[in-house]
Amino acid sequence: MKRILQDLSRAELEELVARAGEKKFRAGQIFLGLMQGKKISELNIPSALRETLLKTFEEEPVRIAETFVSQEDGTKKYLFRLSDGNLIEGVLMRYKYGNTQCVSTQVGCRMGCKFCASTLGGRVRDLTAGEILCQILAVNRSEGGTMKDRAVTNVVLMGSGEPFDNYENVVKFLRNLTAEEGLNMSARNISLSTCGLVPEMKKFAAEGIPLNLTVSLHAVTDEERARTMPIANRYKISEILGACSDYFEKTGRRYIFEYTLISGENADVAHALALAKLLKGRPCHVNLIRLNAVRERDLKAAEERDARKFLETLEAQGISATLRRSMGADIGGACGQLRARYVSKNSSEEKPPAATGR
Repeated sequence: MKRILQDLSRAELEELVARAGEKKFRAGQIFLGLMQGKKISELNIPSALRETLLKTFEEEPVRIAETFVSQEDGTKKYLFRLSDGNLIEGVLMRYKYGNTQCVSTQVGCRMGCKFCASTLGGRVRDLTAGEILCQILAVNRSEGGTMKDRAVTNVVLMGSGEPFDNYENVVKFLRNLTAEEGLNMSARNISLSTCGLVPEMKKFAAEGIPLNLTVSLHAVTDEERARTMPIANRYKISEILGACSDYFEKTGRRYIFEYTLISGENADVAHALALAKLLKGRPCHVNLIRLNAVRERDLKAAEERDARKFLETLEAQGISATLRRSMGADIGGACGQLRARYVSKNSSEEKPPAATGR
């Protein structure tokens, strides 16, 4: 399998063209074209250099295979096909403050959370830094955006995969995304969601990338958390809270907890009070989410009135919280749903190969 040219930073591209006997400014031309979402064959460089690149690097590592538009709120869901035939997905959500793209970091996921469709087939492989970046470049171009006037203003790493389970590639992606000479996205406009891999959380706190760290909590005790999140058997809530405190101390950024409201599981007033007690006095915010039901799982979303009561209880206890509105529900907006349905629908066709991680 060929390499991914978008994995390389501007400095690494300069080294590449130097080894090819080309002048340094060619790296700038290549980098500019890639950041515009162009394929190698579209780059404004000499044909001989293009041919040299095509022998080693993928022409189009990530392409938009299908696009689905929500009739309810204009949310767009993208099914991306990778150069090895694997499928991932992403979402573009429109808000008053800008457009937020949700990206995937792995093909599938091995964390096993019972409320998430991404885990149904397990982890196939990690995405490279360039494959993660290419999701944004492809959508930005399709939406008419440029490097300076981006159609994608915010990014959330909340698609398929656990970002910290693909640590090195994700960190390189974040450095390339925030690089001044590239898309130059502020870390404050980026959110990373983890199920709570404590060692990686602590390691990331020292990386110098002060993004919005979001932790999928979804329970108030380790026993309850283990019912829907196998990772709870490995790291306790107290350890996660400790890693969050470390992140705040090193970055000065408050952290966010995601709490999916599941009927009969964690969505009553008693749980709201317990959650408030757990988080009291912490520099954090709670994002409440009504479960996006997954057909293959026997879990149901909390009723709207129960979700509102949960929110009101948290706020009455002095906890900063919001109830996130569901977006793209009519197009399978939650991560993993579109890919799972597509693979199931096309199961009679030849399935993409299950490649190993690079």
